Amino acid sequence: MEGAISLPRNTRIAVVTGANRGIGLEVCRQLAGNGVTVVLTAVDEELGAKAVGNLQGLALSDVLSHQLDITDASSIARLANFLKARFGKLDILVNNAAVAGVVYSQDHLDDLEPREEKFNLMDRDQRLEWLWRNCRETYHAAKECLQTNYYGTKHVIEALLPLLKASDDGRIVNISSDFGNEDLKQVLNDVGNLTEERLDELLDQFLRDFKVGTAEARGWPVAFAAYKVSKAAVNAYSRMLAAKQPALRVNCAHPGYVKTDITLHSGLLAPEEGASNVVKVALLPDGGVTGAFFEEGNELASFV
Repeated sequence: MEGAISLPRNTRIAVVTGANRGIGLEVCRQLAGNGVTVVLTAVDEELGAKAVGNLQGLALSDVLSHQLDITDASSIARLANFLKARFGKLDILVNNAAVAGVVYSQDHLDDLEPREEKFNLMDRDQRLEWLWRNCRETYHAAKECLQTNYYGTKHVIEALLPLLKASDDGRIVNISSDFGNEDLKQVLNDVGNLTEERLDELLDQFLRDFKVGTAEARGWPVAFAAYKVSKAAVNAYSRMLAAKQPALRVNCAHPGYVKTDITLHSGLLAPEEGASNVVKVALLPDGGVTGAFFEEGNELASFV
């Protein structure tokens, strides 16, 4: 590991999780293009290094890679130690790493070009319906989804919080979604009465209901249930965190329906467009809004 380096005080340091491809990679490219020093993280160290090499080939020299599995406490700790030793602070954390919470049909993982031609003839709802017809939800996938999308994101934030507080204007952008369930949104929007412990109880209840097949009857989302629940939980946690940490800017950003691996490239937006919506939130003026939800770059009144 390289030793500490001296940087001008106004140099901004960013970490982007799940960043070796898709939206995460594009967020890194756009942040670096705005003069931010970016730490691109990926589960696979080699893929992360390759992604950084590609960005450096675009004359973006202030990008480096570090291994990170957001479901592995030791991996998170290694990243935190690296950042502390190398920079002593963190200005921007973009939590992008996520999984879909479903198992897609293998047939459709192997025919990208025919799929994209098919999607061109469909509107948004038709594309989502096609995705739902060609996947299945399992308990293992649902549990992994909550562990990654919510708990993994939360644990990364907790580990990097001291470094964010060391910044003059630390900010967290949690990539989220408006793809949700209205009843669930209503429950989680009552942040004044919601605690992290209560949120844990709700997520545990969802998994129990899912496991025994009563999730739909008990009012949980029907399609892509774990993904919707995980992102609603991220939204609620973000707002609680914003209230607890008023010196930080903590916001959620829905990038739009983007062509990524999670959506089997069925989205309406290119990764560059989705990333632009995220970067806009990451680079809000100093002292800007906190505890807000942004949809495709625009702040919404309704958070969850």
